[in-house]
Amino acid sequence: MRPHDEDAPLALVPTGRFLIFPQVSRPVFIISASVILALIAFAAVFTGPAEAVFAATQAWITDVFGWFYVLVVTLFLVFVVYLAFSRYGPVRLGDAFESPRFTLAGWFAMLFSAGMGIGLLFWSVAEPMYHYLQPPTGGAPDATEALRYTFYHWGLHAWSVYCVVGLAIGYFAYRQKLPITIRSAFYPLLGERIYGPIGHAIDSFAIFGTMFGVATSLGFGVLQINSGLDYLLGIGESAWLQVAIIAFVTLLATGSVLLGLSKGIQRLSQFNIALSVALLLFVLVAGPTLFLLRFLVEGIGDYVQHLPGLSLWNDAVAQSGWQDGWTIFYWGWWISWAPFVGMFIARVSRGRTIREFVAGALVAPTLAGFVWLTVLGGTGLEMQMVGGVDLAAAVEANVATAIFVMLDHLPFAAITATLTTALVVTYFVTSSDSGSLVIDMLAAGGHTDPPKIQRVFWAVTEGAVAAVLLVVGGLGALQAASIAAGLPFAVIMVFMCIALMKALRTEPITPDAEEREPEAPDETMGDVQHDEPEDELEAEPESEPEPDPDPEPEPEPEANGGSERGDDDGRVDDAAADAEPEARGARTDGATRD
Repeated sequence: MRPHDEDAPLALVPTGRFLIFPQVSRPVFIISASVILALIAFAAVFTGPAEAVFAATQAWITDVFGWFYVLVVTLFLVFVVYLAFSRYGPVRLGDAFESPRFTLAGWFAMLFSAGMGIGLLFWSVAEPMYHYLQPPTGGAPDATEALRYTFYHWGLHAWSVYCVVGLAIGYFAYRQKLPITIRSAFYPLLGERIYGPIGHAIDSFAIFGTMFGVATSLGFGVLQINSGLDYLLGIGESAWLQVAIIAFVTLLATGSVLLGLSKGIQRLSQFNIALSVALLLFVLVAGPTLFLLRFLVEGIGDYVQHLPGLSLWNDAVAQSGWQDGWTIFYWGWWISWAPFVGMFIARVSRGRTIREFVAGALVAPTLAGFVWLTVLGGTGLEMQMVGGVDLAAAVEANVATAIFVMLDHLPFAAITATLTTALVVTYFVTSSDSGSLVIDMLAAGGHTDPPKIQRVFWAVTEGAVAAVLLVVGGLGALQAASIAAGLPFAVIMVFMCIALMKALRTEPITPDAEEREPEAPDETMGDVQHDEPEDELEAEPESEPEPDPDPEPEPEPEANGGSERGDDDGRVDDAAADAEPEARGARTDGATRD
């Protein structure tokens, strides 16, 4: 029997040295790095034409494919909810009866940390105010409507995008023992071709999306850091000052990479969560507490009531252009972020069932985001409506300053502004560090601990992309990059859903079979639950022969067509593949559908 390493897939994409990088998938690395560096060079040298290209690309995509973005993200939400309540809900992201790696409380905390970030800090006060001043459907300003659309952009739809990628990666990596890459989700459709040019192209598109999604977030962070420093020190705001901030914070992110996961990103993440919760509680207590509690309950009810209509609203009649700058941007941003967040939540959710995964990764972060947006955004709205504070003017003048203007009208303004600026910096560092890790995993064929020099390269590249986008077109260029990067990966995600369904149909599931954890889990059971008696499992732990009308007492290994894992190195046995071509539809590790 092949030695079982629970933290590694059975097969990896071939890797090797390229220049100074010791462990990369050469086709993926060369394609993705070359294209990204070429775009950086073009935008840096030809700033004017690059700005025009970004603007034209955004206008064309939102005009031609806006309806597609709205439809496909809603379908992702329907898909993950269906899986949770279907017969596939008990399927575990890992071996049958495998226990989760983290406690429920720890798991929720990590999901919450994934839901927090620069974006929620940047938009928490500004977005509700924008929707209050300029209602999407016209009419008089309405605070409840403003919160509804903010919830829409940060709620179930956003997390359904992450869930699709997380489910696919978790299932194929931890249950089917394939590489922890995006290409693995296509095994039911492509078979061993995922290790060829098509697989390289899929992972390259995932790198493009992640790179520009992370760069967009970093760009927002730099705008807010600059605003915070200007508020505290009066240093002013400019594109070149923002480039200097990017260089400095990217240097900090590089230091975090060199420290490693346990000393770098883990400690910073814990600091982020603690400081975020402290800021949230401070605003809740120092602000209009009763109003915020009522506003939260009312806002959730209003969101649920209007969710079906919001999900498919396309602004087809009025064509005001509002949706292009908001919903389409967000959907493109979430999709481009999906490989990053999806891989993270898949790794921390190993051992959970699909039903548990959807309940935790869809609902928990959504509710955490609702609380955050209500407390900070609701405080800003209350100041505007009854507090005599013209927060709207500050938002219209500079969206990045909104949170600082709001904090300025609460006690201890200088302290909270300083801590908020520090929080944005640490979120920048963790986003850059985590993003470089995910990109490097994709470029390194699914290796979970690639060499640090490669992560440093990707961290510096993320900073360079963010800097170029800010210099070229500021906030508009960041939005254009997300929308453009998200479109091809949205198509990839559609096929991920199809492939996942094809694989799940091969699962020999009995109701709740995998949700009943035995008192002493049998480590010899492999990846899929079998219906044979326990003594037979112990007698034949390595492979499970396909049911035969005339069963032999001891089937020959060559006749085993129910498994595609013929060799100890995880490769498909050629004779078995020729004998059973239909078995290549999905990797089932010895399980066949009845």
